[in-house]
Amino acid sequence: MKNRFTKVLAKASALVALCLVLVSAPALAQEEDSRFSMDVTLNSDTFFGFYPFFAGSYSVSPKLDFTFYGILWSGGTGGVQGAGGGGWGNWTEFGVGVGFEPAPGLSISPQIGITGGNLLSSGAVGPSIFGDGIVPNLTIGLDKAKTEGEIYLGFYAPLRDEAPAGGTTLSYLHYWANFGIKATDFFSVGAHYEHLINSGGSNVSSSTDLYQWLGPYVQFSKPTGGAFARLSFGTDLVDGNDSFFKVTTGFSF
Repeated sequence: MKNRFTKVLAKASALVALCLVLVSAPALAQEEDSRFSMDVTLNSDTFFGFYPFFAGSYSVSPKLDFTFYGILWSGGTGGVQGAGGGGWGNWTEFGVGVGFEPAPGLSISPQIGITGGNLLSSGAVGPSIFGDGIVPNLTIGLDKAKTEGEIYLGFYAPLRDEAPAGGTTLSYLHYWANFGIKATDFFSVGAHYEHLINSGGSNVSSSTDLYQWLGPYVQFSKPTGGAFARLSFGTDLVDGNDSFFKVTTGFSF
């Protein structure tokens, strides 16, 4: 009788353990899934043309994220050298970094990227290579109940020198800042400033302003989050240029 009871108890314990595993597995998977996030945006502007962008993060601790990003510059129309992204050796950028939130609604993410193509390493005249350039960059984001904004600073430096005799490598300083007011859960409005400088590369005397944009933006967002569309437009402060537009639509996963 005792042996029979022991066997029944053992089977019952095994069944309970199995149930606990089955019940906890979705919860663990959900917790793991909540640590990962990813945003994808489709962009088109006056200078670069069409370029998709993605950014992701994975929470490694309550205060620190591992981050990664990529820019598919290959669709550009070209204002730097050559005929756009295709003329820059199918220019592409990928990077990793960290992210943290020093205060509610404020995020800081230093990252470092690497480019493939030939824009930086040879001024778009040499072979398309991996390791064309290196891109240290910093993004500061603001997302509060009534305000939003972003500051970005990136320096594009040649990682390799593949320029032919008489040619030059190239480097660029790219930065922007925008700030807006969330008028409603659906609509926000603000101002955008963006500047791209050809800092010369191996020919430092050739530093020039390529564009310097200043103007308003309007944005429409899904009230519960996950999708938005933004139009930025205005004047180009560089002599000889006229105006700019920048259209972005984004999705969060």
